[in-house]
Amino acid sequence: MSGVSLKCGDCGALLKSVQEVQEHAELTSHSNFSESTEAVLNLVCTTCGKPCRSKTESDLHTKRTGHTEFVDKTSEAAKPISLEVPKGEATSKEAEDATTDQNEEMVVPEVDKNLLGELESMGFPAARATRALHYSGNASVEAAINWVVEHENDPDIDEMPLVPANTKVEAPKPSLTPEQMKAKQQELREKARKKKEEEEKRTEREREKERIRVGKELLEAKRIEEENERKRLLALRKAEKEEEQKAREKIKQKLEEDKAERRRRLGLPPEEPSTAKPSTVVEEKKSYLPVRPATKAEQMRECLRSLKQNHKDDDTRVKRAFQTLLTYVGNVARAPDEEKFRKIRLANQTFQDRVGSLNGGIQFLEICGFEKIDGGEFLFLPRDKVDMQVLNSAGSELDSAIKNPFFGVL
Repeated sequence: MSGVSLKCGDCGALLKSVQEVQEHAELTSHSNFSESTEAVLNLVCTTCGKPCRSKTESDLHTKRTGHTEFVDKTSEAAKPISLEVPKGEATSKEAEDATTDQNEEMVVPEVDKNLLGELESMGFPAARATRALHYSGNASVEAAINWVVEHENDPDIDEMPLVPANTKVEAPKPSLTPEQMKAKQQELREKARKKKEEEEKRTEREREKERIRVGKELLEAKRIEEENERKRLLALRKAEKEEEQKAREKIKQKLEEDKAERRRRLGLPPEEPSTAKPSTVVEEKKSYLPVRPATKAEQMRECLRSLKQNHKDDDTRVKRAFQTLLTYVGNVARAPDEEKFRKIRLANQTFQDRVGSLNGGIQFLEICGFEKIDGGEFLFLPRDKVDMQVLNSAGSELDSAIKNPFFGVL
């Protein structure tokens, strides 16, 4: 397929003819061009009929006019490219350039020396300052600075401008006095400072918004975590209650079975559930008998209540005993394989001061599973008898006894 466009190797622009290549080279100083089979894009606005040669150009047209509908007529406009330069035009241009080179001498244009000195004192190179003053008409320092800002990306920004020698450009007299120039410079510096401050404030506002957003996300994450923890605790308490209820039912069933077994051994007939009503005398007798806790948790609670009642005059000592028992139980629950946490020397003075000498302290540990060994010298909890459920119940009862100020009062 023959070429339908010329492509600039420096910027990638597609051009329709040699004339466009020459204009593009004069504007950009690009010199690397090659023939391409890629056609120049031709998007025609359906509203106003304006042709656009690139997607960027069509986007700009949409922003300026609001027209959004385009028809792609690239294939219709695509034609084989001609690489020949019109002889008349080329000869004319070459003759014109030759005449210019031969007849005209290029010199640096004259500019206002005072304005040039002001720009150089502000840090602008001499070539850039001269070019800015020349193309801004030597009007003022501000006009020259504005020209530099608009053309700072030009490839020849730091090249000294040249004009024909016979061109006379009279530098206008400075329209500002030195005091006015200083005031103008101060004004420009003030504008630059305010612009910088506004940019810093905008950046700070963005940072503050980001901090607020992150803070809200952290608070929401914390709330969700607390909600999940609350649900977990509720589920755990519900499971504990269900387990306790099952244990009570099991004990009740065991008592009924034992009772039926005793009646069978005594040769008595099985008791009818509907007619089995204990007599008043039996109830009165039972009312004077100690009621044993049905579960380990109840036994622990009764033991702690008894310990506090027996030592109610020394509240500090009781609280210290509860905390020490909580430490023993917690150590075993956290590291059940560590024998040092499951073995307590009864003769240890610290143990005696905190727990052993108090009525009920050793009994509480025995309910948790500790046993006396070596002739009563040690309290030891065998590894195969470590019951995490019992230890958790012990921890809960001790925590309640420590935190509840009315525990054991009634």
